Amino acid sequence: MSDQVVTRFAPSPTGFLHIGGARTALFNWLYARKHGGTMLLRIEDTDRERSTTAAIDAIVDGLNWLGLSWNGDVVYQFQRAARHREAVEDLLAKNFAYRCYATPDELEAMREDARREKRPPRYDGRWRDRDASDAPSGVKPVIRLRAPQDGQTQIHDKVQGTVTWANKDLDDLVLLRSDGNPTYMLAVVVDDHDMGVTQIIRGDDHLTNAARQAQIYDAFGWQAPAMAHIPLIHGADGAKLSKRHGALGVDAYRALGYLPDAVRNYLVRLGWSQGDQEFFSTEEMTAAFSLENIGRSPARFDFAKLENLNGHYLRSTPDADLLTALIDTLPYLDGGSALEAKLNPILRAKLLSAMPGLKERSKTLVELLDGAGYLFADRPLPIDPKAAEVLAKGRDHLVALRPFFAALEIWTAATTEAVVREHAEKTGTKLGQVAQPLRAALTGRTTSPGIFDVLEVIGRDESLGRIDDCIAGLT
Repeated sequence: MSDQVVTRFAPSPTGFLHIGGARTALFNWLYARKHGGTMLLRIEDTDRERSTTAAIDAIVDGLNWLGLSWNGDVVYQFQRAARHREAVEDLLAKNFAYRCYATPDELEAMREDARREKRPPRYDGRWRDRDASDAPSGVKPVIRLRAPQDGQTQIHDKVQGTVTWANKDLDDLVLLRSDGNPTYMLAVVVDDHDMGVTQIIRGDDHLTNAARQAQIYDAFGWQAPAMAHIPLIHGADGAKLSKRHGALGVDAYRALGYLPDAVRNYLVRLGWSQGDQEFFSTEEMTAAFSLENIGRSPARFDFAKLENLNGHYLRSTPDADLLTALIDTLPYLDGGSALEAKLNPILRAKLLSAMPGLKERSKTLVELLDGAGYLFADRPLPIDPKAAEVLAKGRDHLVALRPFFAALEIWTAATTEAVVREHAEKTGTKLGQVAQPLRAALTGRTTSPGIFDVLEVIGRDESLGRIDDCIAGLT
């Protein structure tokens, strides 16, 4: 086996790239980067009925969005079926595999006996040493591994420690089905060997598979890759992760307005510990990552923590970069395509100017876009019920401020603030009592970024137009 570290991410394209799969890909990616190696991508599409092109596209798109690049071309497992069959022929020639002619009825009888005796179903090896001349007519055989019947199979896992199975509890698994197609167990071993994989990092739901795959490696006389089986992700309540906990596709997190860097930072801390540090740059997480610091207990997914982390990333992202991220995300957001069509250069400039105030009040791009709604709104502006109440009480302030705003030679946050403060002092009114009806008139809401920043971003003509609409009762 090469000294070069090679990891692989090997999803089945039977659905979206879920959050657990994304974390597995991240851990493989970090381990390869840490050791100057490569990460390969293999699509395990041998389940032809459930594998879809849409799922493959979603996996590739999700990895690209998260910034988890792989080396070389994508490997499609189904396209390697001839190689898998060739490998089995080698095992048959060396008597490490055999043809099994057990009928479906016989196999069902074995399962029924196991259920009745309350033991795991297990093939009884009836064709292990029988001659093919005894084969019943019309039955196409499967090819089974001639697994060891005595002793133990053991793996030394970098997360789980040493794990041992009694060989008497592991039956002769099927390598080729009766139609000649390879099973998952065989294909994984042959592909990992041929691709030069040195380190397998995957969920601990594959731990039992590791025992069976170790036996296949031994039969071929190949050195098995090192193993690391990471605990699965549970919900914040400790229950198995479901959609209500966050078991969504990576594309859904994009549509919910999360930044890829934030999702990646959150995922790396799910089950991996590195002191009390919470925020990691890509370079920091790469340098610090190690399999030894992955715990054996299930990690708990917490939407609130992800949201808070995302808010940090929003605030720390340069305004121009955040605008680019928002524009790139618009096609994935509900109603985003319509906004994208309206986003002309003038609106882009306004959005960029408003970004400092918007991102301080937002935890996701969806919230940020919602907060920026006043920039995109057409006149007359829709006014929410709370804002309408404020306007009903404070319309007189708008009437009084309007001519002073119109007379301003320079329109900035500072000059408009001076007008409002002077009006408040003259009328003996608190600043907030003047600012709130102004906010309602300009944004249609009672919350927004700083109102003087809003005035500057919207500009003189639009601001005066919205104030006029409210004075005239058009909203």
